[in-house]
Amino acid sequence: MSKLIDLTGKRFGKLTVIKRAENAENGFSRWECQCDCGNKKIVRGNDLRSGSVKSCGCLRKTPFNTKHRESGTKLYRKWISILRRCESPKCPYYKNYGARGITVCDEWHDYLTFKKWVEETQPSEDFTIDRIDNNKGYSPENCRWASKKSQANNRRSNILIEYQGETHNLTEWSEILGFNYKSVHNRMYKLGWSFEKSISVPIDIKKRNKVER
Repeated sequence: MSKLIDLTGKRFGKLTVIKRAENAENGFSRWECQCDCGNKKIVRGNDLRSGSVKSCGCLRKTPFNTKHRESGTKLYRKWISILRRCESPKCPYYKNYGARGITVCDEWHDYLTFKKWVEETQPSEDFTIDRIDNNKGYSPENCRWASKKSQANNRRSNILIEYQGETHNLTEWSEILGFNYKSVHNRMYKLGWSFEKSISVPIDIKKRNKVER
C-alpha cells in the first residue's frame, strides 16, 4: 500500500487544504479545504492533485442555465443526469457516484464548455462517454468515447450497455452499481428483461432459483 501524501497546507487553485477528512466509501482519501471565497469543501486527494477540482464551486457558472436554449436536447439531458448523480443526494444513483467520491470537474459545470468538448472529440453519435478509471470523476482527462460496435467488445459476454449516459460491459456495471452479476445476467439473457428492469426489480431469494433457472 502506498504511503499517504500529506496535503495539509498545500494550495490547489482557490483551495487550501486544512486537514484530513474521513475517507470516501471506496477508501479514497479526502481533505477538508478552505476556498478563497470563504467556503469550505471536502475533496478527494486525487481530484486536488489532478486539478479537476479547483474551488468550492464558486468558479462554476450556474449549472442549470438555460439561456443557450438547449434544455430540451439529448446532450443537455445527459449533462444534467451526470451532474445530478454526482452532486444531488436526492438522486437515486447518487450512492453509486457522488457518495463514492465521483465528481464533475469545474469546467464541465458550464454546459457550453461540456458541449464544446463533445463536439470536438465525439467520433459520431454511435459513441457514448466512458470514464477511463471508474474510481475517478468526469473530466476531459478521464473520459473517452466508447462504441457499441467496438471490435474488442463484440462478444455477447462483453456486450456494451449504455445507461445513464455511460457505456460499460455487464461486469463493469456490476462493480459500479454493486448488483449481483449472475442474477442480472440471467434476467437479461434468459428472461429477456431490459438492463434497467433487471437491476431495479428486487431479487427475491426464495423465488430466485424457481424463476431464473
